[in-house]
Amino acid sequence: MTAAQAERRRITVQRPGPLLVEGPVEVTLEDGTTVSSDRFRVALCTCRRSRIQPWCDTSHRRRAQSPMPSMPPRCRPGEGEP
Repeated sequence: MTAAQAERRRITVQRPGPLLVEGPVEVTLEDGTTVSSDRFRVALCTCRRSRIQPWCDTSHRRRAQSPMPSMPPRCRPGEGEP
């Protein structure tokens, strides 16, 4: 494997959801600070709801969930059944 191949990182886009990056990674934030992770895969937040930016804490799930479909009304005993 060449040095260029060794430095390549695979990024997986999930919508809605985080960017999954094969690690280890080093991320430079907007303010110039750098954070790093030695994990084999990290999830980078794209919704900006995470409390542990830039890492994803699955906050996007609460927003993405749709309301449960309405259930049909229950029949009273003796109604609707032969």
